[in-house]
Formats: sequence, structure tokens, C-alpha cells
Amino acid sequence: MAKVSDKCSFCGRSRSEVSLLIAGVSGNICDQCADQAYDIVKDSLPKSKTKPGKLGFTKKDLPAPQQIKNYLDQYVIGQDDAKKYLSVAVFNHYKRLLQDVTEDDVEIEKSNIIMVGRTGTGKTLLARTIANRLHVPFTIVDATVLTEAGYVGEDIESILTRLLQASDYNVDAAERGIVFIDEIDKIARKGDNPSITRDVSGEGVQQGLLKLLEGSIVNVPPQGGRKHPDQKMIPVNTKNILFICGGAFDGIERKIAQRLNTRAVGYGAAAGRKDIDVENLLQYITPTDLKSFGLIPEIIGRLPILTYLNPLDKDTLRRILTEPKNSIVKQYIKLFKMDDIDLQFDEEVFDYIVEKALEFKLGARGLRSIAESIMMDAMFEMPSTGEKNLHITLDYAKEKLGKANMDRLRQD
Repeated sequence: MAKVSDKCSFCGRSRSEVSLLIAGVSGNICDQCADQAYDIVKDSLPKSKTKPGKLGFTKKDLPAPQQIKNYLDQYVIGQDDAKKYLSVAVFNHYKRLLQDVTEDDVEIEKSNIIMVGRTGTGKTLLARTIANRLHVPFTIVDATVLTEAGYVGEDIESILTRLLQASDYNVDAAERGIVFIDEIDKIARKGDNPSITRDVSGEGVQQGLLKLLEGSIVNVPPQGGRKHPDQKMIPVNTKNILFICGGAFDGIERKIAQRLNTRAVGYGAAAGRKDIDVENLLQYITPTDLKSFGLIPEIIGRLPILTYLNPLDKDTLRRILTEPKNSIVKQYIKLFKMDDIDLQFDEEVFDYIVEKALEFKLGARGLRSIAESIMMDAMFEMPSTGEKNLHITLDYAKEKLGKANMDRLRQD
């Protein structure tokens, strides 16, 4: 076999004259010729209206809203309304990226979405699950650490830094991405009373978010952290970035009840209010309630789609425990299987775990905490004992949970 020379087969430059020489079976190509070849191929191929080379997908590649919801159904139990709103928002975001503004004067505007639901009802899980189905960069950020520029905490621009990291610092890809801002209720305005001190982690953050939600060019520190004059910034246009916000808004039910006038007795009781479900007042939420809670009108207007998550009842918690692809029970079975241990549960154990989760009022997160307390001793001891079978009975679960200090989970 003939030895390949140390020169580029196209331009004849030697290895010392180029930055990179790529060896092939019977020849070489340098980095400069590779760049020229790429430009020639790009100019020679026919142009596509949907620009699949830029976006990485075309209209026929898009999952329909029902397909997105069906995917979410495999991992998230219930919450059909929130799934529907989320699926449509993501689908329309795709179509907005593919729109051809040269065909007519109609330009599709983005529709940011806000999800309201009690803790443990699945807001963050919905965001994490849908991220696995997307063709665009996706990141989840926590609003609790955000403050105004110049104060201890993270600047608003750190949200876009996370998105840049998720897209491997490809600015074009980041400008088409989706951001989920969790705990959006934690930046609510602290009160309507005037004060000499600034609300740097409340209303101040909301004011800073306006430019991101609306769409503007923001200078982002490449590695996050604080800005300083000599730092090189990355300009990011947020016009095509979809923002999805989620929050528990603890206590907003009282404001909804006041608006609906749900008093049961007295002269203020309304006769036509009997059809109101007082156990799930979030389904009646309106932008007015968000304003009463502490979100400024400007930010509410930039989150036009408002949806809610239902509280989890006993049947839903029971299904969450066993049915999803990554359910808690299936995770424990897999963990023990990796140690060649066959794990089995009695059906009564699942009902017992659900009852305790409802008692502690922690939603789906309570299921994991209770199950962890029951399984902890077995996970600690069995990998060393050599036993190959573990059968969790109701008496075993009650015994282990009785030994654990579970009162710390109780919410009064």
C-alpha cells in the first residue's frame, strides 16, 4: 500500500503550511480546502423555503400537538388541560420558526405561556419531559435566585447564559430555543405599600424580564456571572425564544375565592355559586388574580396563555406511583435488579404510600419521600447480604415508615 504524502491533495500545501491536514485513504485535505468545499456545496444545493439546513427540521418533521401530548402521557399522569396548552404552544413555536415572512405581511407572534399549580402537581416534570421531544435547545432556570443587576444573586441575563450552554454556544440555535422559568411566583411584588427600600428580587426582576419576554437584543456574559466593562459579551436576540413559566402561587386560591364571592353563609353568599368546585379553585384563575398576587400588568401581558394544573387526588397519585415509564416503583425495581435482586410489592403497599402522601400534602414529591423511607434499610443492607429476593408487604412498609421521622414532611 502506497504511503500517503504529507501534502494536501487539492492545493499542494504541506502539513507545516496549514493548521490542520485531514488524512484519507489515498489523499489528504487541508482545513482551508475543506472550508472552500463546504461553501461550494452549500451554494450548489437548491435553496429550500423552510431552510432545513439552518433549523435542522422541516414542516413534515414536526410532531403534531396530539403526538406531543401522547408522548407526555407516557411520563406524566393526568393534567390534560396543561398538556394540551403546552403541546399547542410548542407546536406553534415550531411553525413560527418555519414561517416565510416574504410570502405575505402576516408575521406569527410568539405566545409565551404561564402554568399555575400546587407544588408536586407536575409543572417541572412536564417541562423536563417535553425537553426530550424537542428539536430546539431547551433549558430550565429557577427564578428564586434572580435579582436586579448589582445585587447579590444572578442577573436576568443568566437565563440566556443557560440557553447558550444548552446549545453549545451556537447563538443561532439558542435564538430559536425554549426557556422554562420555574418558581415564577417567587418574584411577585412583595406589597403595594410604598417603601424606601427596593424590591430587588421581586418587582425589580419582573421589570428586567420584560425585555426578554417581549423580544430584544440582550448582551449576555458567555460564562455567566456579573458584567464588567472589559468583558466580551454575546448578543442574543430573544424575539424567537419561547418562554414557559411555572409557579405554585401559594395562596392565590384565596384571591380567586374573593373574586368569585364563594362565602357559604351570610348576605354575601351567592345563590348561583353552588356549581363552583371549592376544592380546585385554580381552574377559575384569570390574569386579574395574577395581578392581585403580585405580578405586574406588563409581565402578565407578555404571558398571554394562562393554564392551570389540577390538584392530585388519590386515584391520580396511585397511577403516578406505578404507571409512567419512569415511575418510582419501576425505578426501585431497576435499582435492585442491577444487584440481581428480585423486588416485589404488595398492592396494599401502594395504597398505603398514597394515603400518607395525601396526609403530608406534598403531591407527587411526597410519594418519593415516603417510598425512600420504606426502602432505605433494604437498599443499605441487601447489596451486602447476598439475598436475591425482596418482598415488600404492608406490615413491612408500616414498620419502616414508623421508624422514620416522617413528621418533618407534614404540612399543617
